[in-house]
Amino acid sequence: MSASAANAPGTRQEESSMSSTLKGLAQAAAIFYVGNFFVQQFVGQKQAAHNVPSFETNTVTNKPITEYASIPQHIAPIWPANSSVDINIYVSPSLAMPGLKHVQDSSLVLKEENFQLGNYSDKRIVDTMFPVPKEAQHNSTLWAHMFIALHGHQLDPKEKDYNVKSAYHCFRPLNQILAKKKVVKTKHLLGGDGEEQEGEATEEKGPVFASYYHPNFTLSFVDNSGVIKFPQMPPASRQHLTLESTGARDDTGQNGWYYPILYLNTFWQLRDHMTELNNTVKTLPLHIDLNNIANWKFNIYASVDENIKANQRQVAMGGPVPAGGDGSEFEEVKRVLVETNIWLLGTTGIVSVFHMIFEMLAFKSDVSHWRHKKDNVGVSVRTILANVFMQVVILLYLIDNMDGTSYMILFGQGMGIVIEAWKITKTVDVRIREAPGSAIPYRIAFEDKHVLSETEKKTQEYDQIAFKYMYMLAVPLLIAYATYSVMYDTHKGWYSFTITTLVGSVYAYGFLMMVPSLYINYRLQSVAHMPARAMTYKFLNTFIDDLFAFTIKMPTLHRLATLRDDFIFFIYIYQSYKYKVDYTRVNEFGQGGDEEELEAKTANEPLKAPADADKAGVVKSRGAEKKGEGKKRR
Repeated sequence: MSASAANAPGTRQEESSMSSTLKGLAQAAAIFYVGNFFVQQFVGQKQAAHNVPSFETNTVTNKPITEYASIPQHIAPIWPANSSVDINIYVSPSLAMPGLKHVQDSSLVLKEENFQLGNYSDKRIVDTMFPVPKEAQHNSTLWAHMFIALHGHQLDPKEKDYNVKSAYHCFRPLNQILAKKKVVKTKHLLGGDGEEQEGEATEEKGPVFASYYHPNFTLSFVDNSGVIKFPQMPPASRQHLTLESTGARDDTGQNGWYYPILYLNTFWQLRDHMTELNNTVKTLPLHIDLNNIANWKFNIYASVDENIKANQRQVAMGGPVPAGGDGSEFEEVKRVLVETNIWLLGTTGIVSVFHMIFEMLAFKSDVSHWRHKKDNVGVSVRTILANVFMQVVILLYLIDNMDGTSYMILFGQGMGIVIEAWKITKTVDVRIREAPGSAIPYRIAFEDKHVLSETEKKTQEYDQIAFKYMYMLAVPLLIAYATYSVMYDTHKGWYSFTITTLVGSVYAYGFLMMVPSLYINYRLQSVAHMPARAMTYKFLNTFIDDLFAFTIKMPTLHRLATLRDDFIFFIYIYQSYKYKVDYTRVNEFGQGGDEEELEAKTANEPLKAPADADKAGVVKSRGAEKKGEGKKRR
């Protein structure tokens, strides 16, 4: 009995996608830390030699500059690390802001005073609503204008007492212009007017973009940035930095200053939680968490987030999918991290490692069992053929939905088909025979490898009986499901309808393919012919799949498909308990796991006899022949 074909593809797809994305994140973090280490070791001392004076000291001396660098080489914080600031945020569709006295009160979404930089316990939370400007309803950018000043100083740049030494202004986009998800046009295949269903997809060539808004933002002041070598600063981090507005330099003319880095963190925003901005959206909610963030964490967030967005833009514009994916896998990882309980998530991470180990051990044991199998006792050939058919159907379904399938999943599915086909060749001989009188001149014939024993004949009989009752149950269900689908559901075409209906049946009734093996076990009153080790590993993986079913986003039908295998495995466990087998001895079918392995090891051992043992053996054999001849003569 092999694992249910329906259980493998869907779960493997989500697990492989998530594990590959987690691997990519781990590599990115490792590269960042290693790079940061070498920078500190080899460049850090040189940077330390560039002591940029404080902004106040430099303005007091005011020495003439002979060589002015338009791009500063080193930049230092303009304010002390423990400063207290006031911050106001206004929402506007325009980059140009009038005096704050002339701005409507409804556009003010945040007003906080005396917020201490570097104090991680100082956290502010703001929840508000604001009207959506008409420009933002037509794919225009919605800007958040941030006015920051030292506590008690003027925020409004239009006022006379405004001073760039103690205040600055920056802006960040609140919405994102993203490519719409491709939705395939579908239609009713029978009846009705045959009109296509309305969807987001259009007939226009190329990507279609729209404005999306997420209501949750984290606004973080970056702590302990220190002196930065500006030309070597990563672009992902540099875009969040605001240089001193007058372009002032120190005495060398090469170094400058920067205001506190204010990071608008969109890292944890999920596409599923975004709202598309159009004429129907009049007001929007806004939740802001104001806090401080460590410099190393800011660099990781900014680098990973920018890399994912760059990949999304490349794919949206029709470019090739990068090695890191198009961002959908990473989106799923973020969804799991955000929406899953921390204890359940930790447990899932641990058992994921065991899942990969058990999967490899099950594969090894299953192949080893079939390699050493000497007969067809207890083997349901029809089940193996049905598994090949179901896995081919699932492969065609994945190809028909290539947008959400990676090549790694397709490769794994193809390898599963090859292994199941190999099992057929180990069970029967596959031959091409002539078919006289038939429309097709040749047919594929499955012939027995040897004269069947009495027990093997019983296995074929029980297999035939089991499939007879399965057909009586599965065929009417398949016809009913296909009839309902073609009448009420929409499809891309007849081919898509056929593949979708068959794969739906595989998910729904795939567990029936394991029933014949259970029935054969019952009639033979034995499980000695089963691959016990492989079944044990698959049994453990089945419960791990149940855990994934509650943490990974998947259709309800597939969620039930992972739970249905538990029922089959519980029956197998009961049969193993009732029909006990001593695997250290040869069973009634001439199979003995431990002894077979011992014989294989003994056969592979090098010879320990002396070099002239063959000659001695020949002399002894000749002497024995002569003695035998003498006896015969008497």
